[in-house]
Amino acid sequence: MQHLSRTVSPALPHPCLRALRAAFPQTIPVLAGYFVLGLGYGIYVQSLGLPVWMPMLMGTVVYGGSLEFVLASLLLGAFSPLSAFLMALMIQARHLFYGLAMLERYKGYGWRSFYMIFAMSDETFSITCSATPPEGVDKGWFMFFITLLDQLYWVGSAGLGAALGTVLPFSTEGVDFVMTAMFTVIFLNQWEKDKQHGSALIGLAVPLVCLMVFGSGSFLLPSMGGILVLLLALRRPMEKAAGEVEE
Repeated sequence: MQHLSRTVSPALPHPCLRALRAAFPQTIPVLAGYFVLGLGYGIYVQSLGLPVWMPMLMGTVVYGGSLEFVLASLLLGAFSPLSAFLMALMIQARHLFYGLAMLERYKGYGWRSFYMIFAMSDETFSITCSATPPEGVDKGWFMFFITLLDQLYWVGSAGLGAALGTVLPFSTEGVDFVMTAMFTVIFLNQWEKDKQHGSALIGLAVPLVCLMVFGSGSFLLPSMGGILVLLLALRRPMEKAAGEVEE
């Protein structure tokens, strides 16, 4: 009997698995950064006396990075939904422009588009804008898994930090200063990168004036409103000054 030889090609992995394999290496830098920040965030929330599951819950339903640090302290204050809304809008307003830039890129992927829009962070935006899936990898699943992995890194790191905060052999009192330090570093970084500092000076001067006028208990809303009005009114002069400095 003559045996017919035939070549059997190995089965290719599922498209989702191929996309996951391709997406993971792209997110390794995000994993490194989120691990450190997430641990700090979890320990910070635990130091405020909030439940150990709170960082993971906020990382799942809010997923706003610096906004989550602010919301953790707002949860312990007086109930003020308008103030919380305006604060969230001011902190996360940059995502409005991210979203406009990604409208076409996220189009046509069904339910995945809704999730990718919800879970888009600064880091995810950077990767999905620049990374290109390898040949044979579905682009929609590729971007989906980049987004999902990044959020899982944050949620997992925050949960681990909260768990560590309950067993640390030293007091975590005062660790809430990490939020002040974080925003100070962000401010200084932006100050060094920008050639003109008009917006930064407005952000410093308006809250100081409102603090003296309205007091520490009610200066937040007037400050945000004043900053918004001044930035809109002085936008063209500041853009012109920035253009002249760059030239």
